Amino acid sequence: MARPLPLLAAPDAARLLLGAQGLLADPSRRVTGPSLQALVERLGFVQVDTINVLARAHDLTLFSRLDGYRPEHLRRLLEEQRSLFEAFTHDASAIPTAWFAHWKPRFARDRARIHAHAWWQHHFRGTDAERVVADVKARIEREGPLKSSDFEHPEKRGPWWGWKPQKAALDFLWRAGELAIPRREGFQKLYDLTERVFPEHHALPCPEPAAHLEWACAAAAERLWVFTPKELADFWESVEAPEARAWCLAAAKAGRIVPVEVEDADGAVRPAFALADWEARLQRLPEAPERTRLLCPFDPILRDRARALRRFGFDYRFEAFVPEPRRQYGYYVLPILEGERLVGRLDAKAHRDRNLLEVKGLWWEPGIKATKARKRGLEDALARLATFVGAEAIEGL
Repeated sequence: MARPLPLLAAPDAARLLLGAQGLLADPSRRVTGPSLQALVERLGFVQVDTINVLARAHDLTLFSRLDGYRPEHLRRLLEEQRSLFEAFTHDASAIPTAWFAHWKPRFARDRARIHAHAWWQHHFRGTDAERVVADVKARIEREGPLKSSDFEHPEKRGPWWGWKPQKAALDFLWRAGELAIPRREGFQKLYDLTERVFPEHHALPCPEPAAHLEWACAAAAERLWVFTPKELADFWESVEAPEARAWCLAAAKAGRIVPVEVEDADGAVRPAFALADWEARLQRLPEAPERTRLLCPFDPILRDRARALRRFGFDYRFEAFVPEPRRQYGYYVLPILEGERLVGRLDAKAHRDRNLLEVKGLWWEPGIKATKARKRGLEDALARLATFVGAEAIEGL
């Protein structure tokens, strides 16, 4: 008879994900350039987002793990040391530059996909697309780093989907790896030739498909600890699910990973894989910090909404792009992490003109009681957040 697969109980599966993604480490530890670099490498990447209701997504994600973190710390790594670079995973992200070569297959893939997408025809309608792209790149080659606003176009097409052709050209050249982002002014990207921003990494050869698959799956597995093939493929969005499944089968045969069964928060059991030493890692994990934390809506443990539901029983939807009358909770809702449990959610907004942090709504999860200790924990978390966003008062709690 076949031996039964190891079973990970739901609390252990959740704990392993929290540990893998840096939420069990001491958040009061000192912030240095190397410690922040190590954290980003531990996470794999940090999603960059433009919404600034409280703070930028990447800053909230890092602040939830390091009390002393400030945006200047990340700016130094991106713009001065250039040990991180901006590119796409599932979305725009800050990624360790040591892995730059593994974005070369993606640059080639994105170039082909964008050319074939309706996005290309929409943004370049009525223009010679190839000429616009060539002109934009030639001007940057002559003049150095430029912003979208440095390119004028007589037709005002509105924000985002109505980008002017030159802005679309900049984004295309960035996604295709021909331009890189040496720095930002405010939150506006400056673009320069990639060979001038990352000369050594730009010169590296593109990895062979087998080497890239090995790196993508092994690196994702090391940042999840317990995973399905689809979760490995989705982590970087650089390989396909069938490729990840083939990698898992080969790695399991070699003893690098092991098949397991994982209990969900609702008691259902699903097949998955885990690193071969998952039990030892589980034993070594520290106890969760005794505090309440407010997580970014784009936090790594929430990025996969289906996995968050399975691991924590937490059904989360980001509603900023949902019309207000149809929102269940609010525009920018922060999940509330208490120890190892997601216990509620809070809608908040920073009013910078009044130095005020407003709590617009608070919802505890079913079965969670708003005890005095729980309320104190939330008040402490809000006080830390208020300090981080520069607010002197909190209103609405």
